[in-house]
Amino acid sequence: MIRVSAWGFALLGLFLLLGYLVHDSAWFIDTAVSNALHGFWRTGPGDVVSVLTDILGPVLPIVMFFVLVIATIRAWDDAWLVNVFLRSIVLLAACRAVSLFKTVFERDRPRAYSDFSYPSGHVVSVASVAFTSVVLCAWLAGRLLRRVTVIAVVLVVLSATFRVLLDVHWVTDVLGGTLGVTGVGLVVAAALRLLPVRERRV
Repeated sequence: MIRVSAWGFALLGLFLLLGYLVHDSAWFIDTAVSNALHGFWRTGPGDVVSVLTDILGPVLPIVMFFVLVIATIRAWDDAWLVNVFLRSIVLLAACRAVSLFKTVFERDRPRAYSDFSYPSGHVVSVASVAFTSVVLCAWLAGRLLRRVTVIAVVLVVLSATFRVLLDVHWVTDVLGGTLGVTGVGLVVAAALRLLPVRERRV
């Protein structure tokens, strides 16, 4: 548990450091990618990506929250399951709260767009669901853990790619969102004793 927390604090520190370093500037990789993709969001493929990014965004943690609440109610007679579900809800909320750092760093977007840029709220949303899903899978369906982890990583990468393609986030915004959620997730999961995973006691 101490090792998990240590990794979490290390990633959280990287997230905060990156935010501080880029809050009033754009790194070379940011400007290079943004310039290369300039105007993509106005194209037909850009319209498709806009629809996909609406799906892979803030709606996901809301859906997962209600799914967990319903699952908790349905499992009310199983104290062990209820305990896991309730702690997972707290974990999901803590990970999603990483988006609140937008008002701390107040970074401008690559193009005119509402809200601040760092970290990417869409990536934070998808990463929050991905992290919580992987932890839940480890507790409830360990045999599927590798598959669920791969799917989770792919969805986070897709979400990050979509936001950069649409030129509404810098590369470092999506990287920061991933670092922040993973860091907070590890720290909170360890504090809630969701990590390391323990076998169910009969």
